[in-house]
Amino acid sequence: MAKFVLAGKADCPYYAKAELLADVLQRDLPDFHIHKICVHPSDWEEWLEDVCASNGWEHSSSPLVWREMIDRGGKGLLLGGFSDFLEHAQGYYGIASDMNSDLMIKISAENQQTKELCIEEEIHRQTSLRPLHIWISSALNPICYSLIPQLFSPGLFPGLPTYSLHLMDADGSEDILQGLKMETEDLALHRLHEVTVHSDQTQAFEEAHFIIFLDDLQPLGESNDEQDDKDHTVSRVAERFGCYGQLIEANAKKDVRVIVAGDSFVNLKCSLLIENAPSVDPHNFVAMTTQLECAAKTHLAQKLSVKTADITNVIVWGNISGSFHIDLQRAKVFRYDGAIWGPDGFSQQVMEMIYDWKWLQTDFMSLVLKHRTTISSKTNKATAISTTNGIMTILKAWNNDGSPEDVFSLGVISTGQFGIPAGLVFSMPVSFRDGCWSVRSDVTVTDELRQKLNACADELKMERDTAARILKMHDGLQ
Repeated sequence: MAKFVLAGKADCPYYAKAELLADVLQRDLPDFHIHKICVHPSDWEEWLEDVCASNGWEHSSSPLVWREMIDRGGKGLLLGGFSDFLEHAQGYYGIASDMNSDLMIKISAENQQTKELCIEEEIHRQTSLRPLHIWISSALNPICYSLIPQLFSPGLFPGLPTYSLHLMDADGSEDILQGLKMETEDLALHRLHEVTVHSDQTQAFEEAHFIIFLDDLQPLGESNDEQDDKDHTVSRVAERFGCYGQLIEANAKKDVRVIVAGDSFVNLKCSLLIENAPSVDPHNFVAMTTQLECAAKTHLAQKLSVKTADITNVIVWGNISGSFHIDLQRAKVFRYDGAIWGPDGFSQQVMEMIYDWKWLQTDFMSLVLKHRTTISSKTNKATAISTTNGIMTILKAWNNDGSPEDVFSLGVISTGQFGIPAGLVFSMPVSFRDGCWSVRSDVTVTDELRQKLNACADELKMERDTAARILKMHDGLQ
């Protein structure tokens, strides 16, 4: 079998003549097959350069003809240009072309017109699709492998037919990202329009509707001073997320929604994004507290001998990856085996069911603080499942009508609620309604709780001031 590839500029008369000859050969010779590639004139030079570079050929004109070595598994064998193809057809098959110059010019004009119509149709098709653009930063994080399949769960993004998934990793390998792309495409998801990969930041967050940040910059351990290591990590976080915020400002949709997850400086990262994307509503940026909330529920459930799902409305205040406080004033327990029982839906206050106050003040906080570290030490992996669950919980609540009774803990921008300084990203109780979150106003802040919130706020202000100082120094050096 002889399989040839004929490529040329849409407006090239010689491509038109070679195309007619190829059609004649394919019609008259049962073992002759031709594949034609018509390239728009404005794209021809770049296309030809890429093809020749990838195959080690040298060719500079239109058309380009090569033979596919399909029976040998090798790369294509360059035949040459228009004259080479005519000589090959005449010498091997005894067939020549008798197309005159006027017809060549007429067909080349028709080829260009057809190509431009095809391009217009493709542009119209792409614009009519209007897929939801979801970006994941630090896509080579192990969390991504459990997150990606869940993102396409029915009902997560209601009313949207297709999705475009964009995988970015500033520290990652292009080859590994390509492998992740291939695995994602292997899922054969009907609603997945495309998957793109980005190992640099030149096109980061273009047309983004949702962005999920999984970046965690760990201390390099180059210093013996723990404070120096922390300052260096803050420096790296400030530079990267300051840049990310600027890219969101420049490239993303103005109604983009952003979720920041991770184990370190989560509030600070979210704050840096908000500061560097001033045209995006600050309410569209949230920092994920769900893992801490679920860890607290787990240990409360174990203490009360119920399932984790039987504990609700736990509030986490403060710095998600630093000083935080767990507040149980609204926490409820269902199906508790105590003196009082009720029908389905009957609940009791957790604070009334736990009598071990010493455990609450000491061991409980310590267990929650070490929970993720304990899991990671046993599995030698990131807490991918619980992080994925947290992200999905937020997305479901944010994109769908939630119950006003449900309380979530979320790192959000403060406007001065509960005496928390305005402008700080602070974990506090919220509810979701009609695609928006709002801070709960029916929460009591005692003098004791206020002292703890002030301590959390002081730590966050210190992190923010350190980042601002570093960014100022960085700008001064440029």
